[in-house]
Order: sequence, then C-alpha cells, then structure tokens
Amino acid sequence: MITKEVLNRINELARKKRSEGLTPEELAEQRKLYDIYLSSIRGQVIDLLECVEFADEETIKKSQKRIVRQAVINLGERVYN
Repeated sequence: MITKEVLNRINELARKKRSEGLTPEELAEQRKLYDIYLSSIRGQVIDLLECVEFADEETIKKSQKRIVRQAVINLGERVYN
C-alpha cells in the first residue's frame, strides 16, 4: 500500500539523488520503495481491469434506460421528501 510516508520518502530520495547523490544504502532503499510503489499501482490497475465488462449494444441500451429510470426515481424522492 502506498502511504504518504512512502511517497514523501520517495520524493526526498529523488531530490537528494539529483542534488548530491545517494549512498549505496539509500539507493537500495529507493529501489525497495519504487518496488512497493509500482506493485501498488499494478494492483490498482489489475483491480480496475477485473471490473471491466464487455457488453453488446442491446445490453448497453437496457443499462442506460435503467440508469435513467433510477435517476428519475431518485429525483422524485428528493422533490417529495
């Protein structure tokens, strides 16, 4: 998981690398943090792709009608409540 601390440390090491360079220990830490960051991003992409569904045109039309009907119902509830 990408935490604020991980991102801050990645950025801190990147700035130091550009300005003065990193020690071998810092380079190893930077690689480890990049691995954590990239695995988290890959996981997010995989999760997103697993939710993708392919549908034919008829299914899309039915879904659009259902969404519109639900929006009208929700609007009606707001108006009458």
